[in-house]
Amino acid sequence: MSKSAAAANGATGGLRRSVGLTSLMFISLGSIIGSGWLLGALTAAKSAGGASILSWLLAGVIVILLALVHAELGSTYPVAGGTARYPRLAFGSIAGFAAGWVGWIQAVAIAPIEVEAALSYLDHIFHGLVDDGGNLTGIGFVFASLLMILFTGVNLLGVAWLAETNRITVLWKIAIPVLTVIVLIFVAFHGSNFTAGGGFAPYGAHGVFAALPLGVVFALQGFEQAAQMGGEARNPQRDLPRALIGAVAVGVVIYLALEIAFVGALDPANLTGGWANPIGEGDFGPYVTIAGALGLTWLSILLYVDAFISPAGTGLVYVATSARLSYALGQSGFAPKGLSKISKRGIPWISTVVAFVVGIIAFLPFPSWQSLVSLVTSATVIMYGFAPLTLAALRKADPDRPRPYRMPAAGVIAPLSFIAANEIIYWSGWTTLWKLYIAILIGFVLFAVYRLVQTSRKGVPPGAQDLQLRSLAWILPWLAGIGVISALGQYDGAEIIPEWVDLILVAAWSLVIHFLAVRMVMPRDAVARQVEVEAEDAAAEPPELHA
Repeated sequence: MSKSAAAANGATGGLRRSVGLTSLMFISLGSIIGSGWLLGALTAAKSAGGASILSWLLAGVIVILLALVHAELGSTYPVAGGTARYPRLAFGSIAGFAAGWVGWIQAVAIAPIEVEAALSYLDHIFHGLVDDGGNLTGIGFVFASLLMILFTGVNLLGVAWLAETNRITVLWKIAIPVLTVIVLIFVAFHGSNFTAGGGFAPYGAHGVFAALPLGVVFALQGFEQAAQMGGEARNPQRDLPRALIGAVAVGVVIYLALEIAFVGALDPANLTGGWANPIGEGDFGPYVTIAGALGLTWLSILLYVDAFISPAGTGLVYVATSARLSYALGQSGFAPKGLSKISKRGIPWISTVVAFVVGIIAFLPFPSWQSLVSLVTSATVIMYGFAPLTLAALRKADPDRPRPYRMPAAGVIAPLSFIAANEIIYWSGWTTLWKLYIAILIGFVLFAVYRLVQTSRKGVPPGAQDLQLRSLAWILPWLAGIGVISALGQYDGAEIIPEWVDLILVAAWSLVIHFLAVRMVMPRDAVARQVEVEAEDAAAEPPELHA
């Protein structure tokens, strides 16, 4: 039997193409609707006031542009852990590793973040899970570890189990926010709140932009999860674009409605002095606080239950995602080959266990939701930033390949989405960015050490021999340039660069990097060979990968 036939029939040890359109869409939507819906509206309102609705609209436009990019890449090159593999097709191994490492950083950390969010809310009922600062206590760490074990167990049972479990969870996760919107709008809606506390935009455009990395983008991230599981999609060419765009559209509508309902339901008396504390003293559940003040006890109970289910559902998905990213890193020769081992159920089981172990370790230096979320947001957007560059480069170097979904106006949308991604990175602030850069540097050091060891043993896969180090000529200037602007800019920087001039500089530098990256794409024959290698890997793994 041929490799492709074996894969098509779900041969033992292969990634099984068993996930349909509904499951793919629910996988992305399940990632989008997590703890962000319970926290995002409050953090956005504190940053931008009534203009927080503009923050969600802006984030929605940006994410939809990025989803269109991922839709073309995912349908044209449907491989597991696509984020780690797309840049490699166009730019070679070093770019593939950089994107894969940043993607893995954010993915492996989201399950712990969601667990911490769930336990923070449950602490209002079962006291002692977190301390006054929101950090996990000893008993909280035990429960967090048990939840991580649960997520890992469901993933090890197989993709079909994951899809079915996630579908049930997502139905609940959609129903509760929609119900909350309807109830709050009908029971208590004060239109005057949108211009209270200093006017519609009390902190100007700065506040609108600053809100994006404070929970807005984090709430909407995750749309690419369907693309990450492209290697297991039943009909990736048809289903991936529909799943990605559909999930983003539903997520944006829900979050925008939640922000409108939240601002409208606030007690106007709390806004007379501004937006610093619109719901009273610090509370991990702003919607619960509002529901309690309105006497809606039944809604408070549902919100407490959802405060566990929504984060838990997202954590479940991200254990699968981080496993498939490390699977792709191992499959591509960027990390130990053992990470790409496949179980009889078609699951990258070693990568799944690694995701569990790293998730447990992450609780120690980052014991609270707040301590990790901004770092993850920045890593996510850097990961997203590779996609439009890759799309433009592959349009140039692999133009004749059939594209089941062809993004319209790619010459405009690709550079525009790259600019937007870099603006979000900049808005995250220098304090967050330098920490992320250290994590990226650690990854490159580990990669260099691994390559040296493997080269000495002649164990580097043939497809990973050519590092294409020239890609560093745009990757390093890209990150360094944004870092310099951030350090000197208006968002947690030295404030040397004036307002608006900083945004123009980010946009201009983004266009320079976009031009350089596309110019440095590998030759057509090299791209064609790499695409062929990835297609073979997607069809069926080599015999030595069988668990």
